[in-house]
Amino acid sequence: MAKTSSVYVCQQCGWKTNRWMGKCAGCDEWDSLVEEKYESTGTHTLAKFDIENPTCILDIKPVNKLRIKTNIEEFDRILGGGLVAGSAVLIGGTPGIGKSTILLQVCQKFSEHGGLSLYVTGEESTAQIKLRADRLCVLSKKFFGCRNNLNVILEHIGKLNPKLVIIDSIQTMFKPDLESSPGTVSQVRQCANELIYMSKRTESSIFLIGHVTKQGIIAGPKVLEHLVDTVLYFEGEKFMSFRILRAVKNRFGPTNEIGIFEMCKNGLREVKNPSEIFLSGTQRLTSGSAIISCIEGTRALLVEVQALVTRSNFGIPERKVSGVDYNRVAMIIAVLEKRTGLLLGGHDVFVNVVGGVKVDEPAADLGIAIAIASSFKDKAIPSDMIVIGELGLGGEVRGVSQFDGRLKEAERLGFKNAIIPKDNTRDASRVKSLKMNEVSSLVEAIDKIC
Repeated sequence: MAKTSSVYVCQQCGWKTNRWMGKCAGCDEWDSLVEEKYESTGTHTLAKFDIENPTCILDIKPVNKLRIKTNIEEFDRILGGGLVAGSAVLIGGTPGIGKSTILLQVCQKFSEHGGLSLYVTGEESTAQIKLRADRLCVLSKKFFGCRNNLNVILEHIGKLNPKLVIIDSIQTMFKPDLESSPGTVSQVRQCANELIYMSKRTESSIFLIGHVTKQGIIAGPKVLEHLVDTVLYFEGEKFMSFRILRAVKNRFGPTNEIGIFEMCKNGLREVKNPSEIFLSGTQRLTSGSAIISCIEGTRALLVEVQALVTRSNFGIPERKVSGVDYNRVAMIIAVLEKRTGLLLGGHDVFVNVVGGVKVDEPAADLGIAIAIASSFKDKAIPSDMIVIGELGLGGEVRGVSQFDGRLKEAERLGFKNAIIPKDNTRDASRVKSLKMNEVSSLVEAIDKIC
């Protein structure tokens, strides 16, 4: 006879306890434990894939190396060249940022080239999906579902055998055999497991849309990110039209690859030359503005770093940053004061990366330092100059990786001068159209510009 029991499960990390607690002992999250009931029968039923015999690796047939193209160039770039048959992709982002929009457009492009797709939504009715499809001009023939019952969804996948399945969203799906409500850890884990197993068995690629918590991570157990092959995050400022789709995990391609999209009235439009957009307002010479090169995945991006240094009106000067690491900027300010003699202790310092891009690599150190020095001395940096280099605590300028790609992107956009580390002199010889200003210390770099 089945015995009904209760267990309290943390909705953030999946930690379990037999009694309710205000604070989760697994992740220290408050008020995250939810009661879930389950039946214990005393026996354990093995799933079909649990009793399969081991297979010799020499007898396994090789998978098809050809990628399934979504025919959206920026989207295929993030995936590593296209979808792999049987792969599972988790995509997350804040509400309204464009998760459903981009996947509807993927359905459109996929169907235009003969692919069969199944779009399952548990958040909207078929009439609402039709309104969105009309706005996005999604006119190709494809199958849509409006179910959140996992058993029904799996039945449709087995019957239609689509090559592309989209689940919007995984938190709304539920398995009737489980007594817990949709969105709980048990439901999310079980539904994701069975959907991913079905995609592997039928070799259909599946997209799982995930909700995002206040902390900016995908809601549900962290194990959900370990189950899938690829994890994509949508990033973007609330009041800007540009969206960045970033791959934070990819078993079949490079991680930290990004794609740039612009939100328009007809959906998301891919931006193929993002550097030109981020540098659109750099024609006017102003102090405190420097152009740096950052690497996102395999792509080199040129972005503008702005700094503003003003005399502080209060006892403690302010340090405000946007788009860069606060601790990194604090270190750069300390190096400027110690190694170059700039007296910044009585000044407020503000640093901003234009365009809503987040830069977190050391190659931006020299550009940030020169932008701060330029604003402090009120001397403008030439608009056709790019600054590349890592800064050490001793004021030395160190070499950076992927240097050739950074210079080629600057050359393509018409830059004429570059401040580079002496350690990268050999790599710089391959680019002839740029005038190289080699520096070994921060003092040299500031003297050449300011």
